Amino acid sequence: MDFVDKVLARRLESAEEMPQVHHAGILQNIRPEVGAAAEQICGGHMVFAGLGSPVGRAVGMGLDRPLAGEDLDRIEAFYRAHAAPAQVDVCPLHDPGTMEIFKQRGYVMAELNNVLWRRLRTDEQLPPAPANVEFRRGREEEADAIADILARSFHDQLEVPEGFHQMLAPMFQFPGGVRFVACAEGKMVGVGAGLIIPEHKVFALFGAGTLPDFRARGIQTA
Repeated sequence: MDFVDKVLARRLESAEEMPQVHHAGILQNIRPEVGAAAEQICGGHMVFAGLGSPVGRAVGMGLDRPLAGEDLDRIEAFYRAHAAPAQVDVCPLHDPGTMEIFKQRGYVMAELNNVLWRRLRTDEQLPPAPANVEFRRGREEEADAIADILARSFHDQLEVPEGFHQMLAPMFQFPGGVRFVACAEGKMVGVGAGLIIPEHKVFALFGAGTLPDFRARGIQTA
């Protein structure tokens, strides 16, 4: 059993932090009108990726060293400059003093998230791939097509909200990113992505989805 200490917590936080940093970098190139930005802060990053976007928070800070009031001043000024609320990710291993700073500023908890993680072993026995499904690495130029599959996987019974596809596409263009595609019956039916974060020795997985008609076949397990 692994003991989750502050060092491991920092590594796990990077799986939420670095995809957001890369997301902002992609948006700066393909949608400059959004005004996306990312800056380092107290060992982590604060990210803005557009008003109303679920991407764009201050993540990973305060674990390498305690968060100070001046750091929170910078975070608040950063988001104020983008007319956005300051949203900060914290974890149970942050110092009590960090939590006290947020309490004094009137911050409230918006949601709780669990992190699923595992170590990779060289001797693992992986399940066989399902029959009649082709698996391959996706290409960066397929980002829009991959994002379309993911959007339809999330909203299989409803119309895909406006802008949802554009919000997803950058995650399939990250530098250092890995794209996975499953094809059946001559078309793309399942997707997934990952990001190698060498500085924290983490491989973050995200952006996984399978079209409804092709679920329960072991595509995501493969």
